Amino acid sequence: MGVLSTLMRGLVRGADRMSEFTSKRGSRTHNKGRGARPTGLKISSRKFLSIRAMIPQFVVPDLEGFKLKPYVSYRSPRGTEPPITAQSVFAEAVAPQIRKDFEEGTFTKDQLEKYGFEPTQDGKLFKLYPKNYVR
Repeated sequence: MGVLSTLMRGLVRGADRMSEFTSKRGSRTHNKGRGARPTGLKISSRKFLSIRAMIPQFVVPDLEGFKLKPYVSYRSPRGTEPPITAQSVFAEAVAPQIRKDFEEGTFTKDQLEKYGFEPTQDGKLFKLYPKNYVR
């Protein structure tokens, strides 16, 4: 939107409608919030019923005896290892097994599940789509 059209809209509609509506502009009982989802329902008697299933639960692992710290300083030196790619993971984890089976003569294309290949993505949390899933 251009500057002139914005000014014109402000003059026609009034300057109050152009400013952002915040929680300070409402009445004392108005709470705009920050976009968090409610953890219950408002009942017809104007009371709030909290529902346990709607309250988020954070699962935190036990870090007793864990030596690493959660903060990494910006002054720490850069890593010397190259970034991990799919090809490097395949070369380190699966390729030696395939090479060994190929040399022994036990490698077949029909038994790729042995090396971690999954023919279907049913029941997976993150499904690979046809554009990046080799069939």
